[in-house]
Amino acid sequence: MIIPSIDLSKGKAVQLRQGRDKELERDDPIALAREFDRYGEVAVIDLDAAFGTGDNESLVRQLCAVADCRVGGGVRSVEKALQAIGAGARKVIVGTRAFTSTGVDEAFLGELGQAVGREKVIVAVDAYDGEVVTKGWGHRTGLRVTEVVELLGPHAGELLFTCVEREGLMRGTDLELVRQVVARAHMPVTVAGGIASSDEVARISALNAHVQLGMAIYTGAMSLPEAFSAAVNWDSGLVPTIACDPSGQVLMPAYSTRESLERTFATGNACYYSRSRQKVWMKGESSGNVQRLLRARMDCDRDALLFTVSQQGAACHTGNYSCFGGRHFSLEELQEVILSRLTNPTPGSYTAGLSDAEVRAKLLEEAGEVVDAKTRDEIVWEAADVLYFLTVLLAREKVPLEEVFGELRRRRLSSRPQANTSKEN
Repeated sequence: MIIPSIDLSKGKAVQLRQGRDKELERDDPIALAREFDRYGEVAVIDLDAAFGTGDNESLVRQLCAVADCRVGGGVRSVEKALQAIGAGARKVIVGTRAFTSTGVDEAFLGELGQAVGREKVIVAVDAYDGEVVTKGWGHRTGLRVTEVVELLGPHAGELLFTCVEREGLMRGTDLELVRQVVARAHMPVTVAGGIASSDEVARISALNAHVQLGMAIYTGAMSLPEAFSAAVNWDSGLVPTIACDPSGQVLMPAYSTRESLERTFATGNACYYSRSRQKVWMKGESSGNVQRLLRARMDCDRDALLFTVSQQGAACHTGNYSCFGGRHFSLEELQEVILSRLTNPTPGSYTAGLSDAEVRAKLLEEAGEVVDAKTRDEIVWEAADVLYFLTVLLAREKVPLEEVFGELRRRRLSSRPQANTSKEN
């Protein structure tokens, strides 16, 4: 898996050399997050919080709303970790606080794991020449990284291993040390620090480790499409690829090659390899039923791909929406229809004829009728009315359902440790 990183300072995305010297900055972290999410989870590090000079909490929340984010920087307490999860982070990254002066802080990590779930805890292990360093890389602990990673097994769901002496220099990582860390970790490992070529991405990925990229992609030394392709296991030549829509409905199975994947990223339209025609083809190139790529992910073995796409028309050659049948009803599909009615109103369309005041009044009226409903059938009928008018309201206000679902997901993650039943979803 490729993990692009966004380091935040004073509301901007920055890249530091050796954790100190600012090399570049970008004013568009949200746009970066949208772009990066196309290729993998995004690592968001709040440098101001890490250095104790402020924080970027509001921005972190916005980034988590548009991308799958793992968040770190200044996470030194359970409360801070809960705050990150509450902001929508899929996982939290803990650095210095994971260690004592003599070893692993098992008590803190145990408490943290109990609060947010061990699988959501990533421990950042920063090492200078193989020695664990903490406190902004200024404190040498005397602990060897190869020994520490084994001790972290019961307390973390993943490790973020950084070769500090190579961070921000793009001179390559210490591959032999990476190999030792991965062999001893017994959990997923993400490698960061100095990685600058697709060949290196391929070598690290072959060790079944994830690759976190920063300076290389910001400077253009390596593109994300190039890095993603390098991380895929192409040993068999063809990689099974599943295309699904944003609601998760499977559209079709296909096969990818390096060439088809590169063309997919270059054009933004899903391209595959046809075994019968022995060539790369773009989905919809003759029918017009193209698939706009929203997100690409690889499986745990890196030998299968999942494309999330925006499907135009039918995905199946039979005319069906999916190769496995018709389109399932979903709120996303309902909102698409409503948006179509609002954008291209037809005479007599009830939806298009509703004014803003009427939509809001009907929503209020139907909500009251759900409350007053007595029978199961009445509840179902009135609830459907509420969902319809709510979806119309969201469509008129141009609020994608994905944002609402993201907020519900955020509440679920944040409510779990707090056991706040009033906000559980």
